[in-house]
Amino acid sequence: MTETTFDEVDQRILGILQIDSNIPIAEIAQQVALSPTPVWRRIKRMEAAGLIRARVALVDQKLVNVPMTIFIGVTAPRHAMEWFKRFQALIEDIPEVVEAYRLTGATDYIMKVVVPDIDAYDVVYQRMINEVEFTTVNSSISMEELKFTTAVPTKYL
Repeated sequence: MTETTFDEVDQRILGILQIDSNIPIAEIAQQVALSPTPVWRRIKRMEAAGLIRARVALVDQKLVNVPMTIFIGVTAPRHAMEWFKRFQALIEDIPEVVEAYRLTGATDYIMKVVVPDIDAYDVVYQRMINEVEFTTVNSSISMEELKFTTAVPTKYL
């Protein structure tokens, strides 16, 4: 099996697509000094390799009435696959949980939750503690978003 390699032009194309995935191929081609067909082929190759996983629309939280962002850190009562599967199923089933990560350190998992207000958060919180056991649950309400991006650095490609 051959490994797919990517070059600086691929990095530039990815950078452009991460800013606006709807940009026309011809415009990308102009920015990277190639004709449209090779740019299209490069994009298709990056999609086939899994480098480009999806193209999505970013929705404004405030305009869809979920302006409050809360980060929830939890500690598991035990590190067992049964507990983990229940926890994973729970967070998959709660649409307000938009991100979740397993961590090193004192906190085992952190979740990013978006809700309209504290009452809606309490509904999420109550559901979580009623369905899965936790040793600790710590919540932090975001006061201000200082940086938000979905773009990842491509210079390491």
